[in-house]
Amino acid sequence: MPEDGFQLECDRLSHSVDRALFERLQWERNEGPMLAHLVALARAAFEGRPEFELAEEGATRDLKRFALKIHSKRVIAISLRIEGGRAVLEAEPIDRSSYALAEAAPVTSDFAAVDESWMAEALQQQFRRIQVPAT
Repeated sequence: MPEDGFQLECDRLSHSVDRALFERLQWERNEGPMLAHLVALARAAFEGRPEFELAEEGATRDLKRFALKIHSKRVIAISLRIEGGRAVLEAEPIDRSSYALAEAAPVTSDFAAVDESWMAEALQQQFRRIQVPAT
């Protein structure tokens, strides 16, 4: 049996013996490291820009959510997650912020295509949605 077949059979048997534990271990093997990589790319995108800060707020195992602060002001929320092998970056309005967001779908991509330039473009797309209040 080829190794891929062996791994699939191991997964099938592990799932049969303890579904909850199998799913947790599978997440730790697959989606967990992928999500950690997305977070690292997002943080790296702001290197050299001390006025930008990603402050983790409301994260779960499957979703990392950050308040984007610019000059210490809460502007929007940025959420990162993995869905079916795809990277998802989504922006949403945030409590205690005077900034609104125009409607748009999340930015998604096959995880294999995610790199520094994808992250920069995804963030840029979300930044274009920010509606700055009149002063």
